[in-house]
Amino acid sequence: MKSFRDFLEEKELNEVDSLATRMKKRAAFRKNKGKILMKRKRAMKKAQMNPEKLKTKAEKQARNILIKKILKDKSKSDLSLGAKAELEKRLEKKKAFIQKLAKRILPSVKAKELKKTQKKDEGEE
Repeated sequence: MKSFRDFLEEKELNEVDSLATRMKKRAAFRKNKGKILMKRKRAMKKAQMNPEKLKTKAEKQARNILIKKILKDKSKSDLSLGAKAELEKRLEKKKAFIQKLAKRILPSVKAKELKKTQKKDEGEE
């Protein structure tokens, strides 16, 4: 049987989920909500100094910066499904800019993670 990680690696990222698939994912998340939230909370306490994870975090922050710039005063959660799909298409076209921006904000992401580590170390003493 495939693990979830293997499944994600196989799946195309540009593939849009159908309504039924989204409903199934929603039900699965609700079922495992407690476990997922506890794991997320534990992961947030740990500093992620792995270069690949830092790069991913920087890219996500860069995407969010660009989303805020595109949407101005609107929230992404307020958008309809079609508008979200349109936003994703626009972001796909700006992939090179996102990479460049991520590279620029990577030092600040590293600094935040380092600060998180130092806070954790101070708490143990």
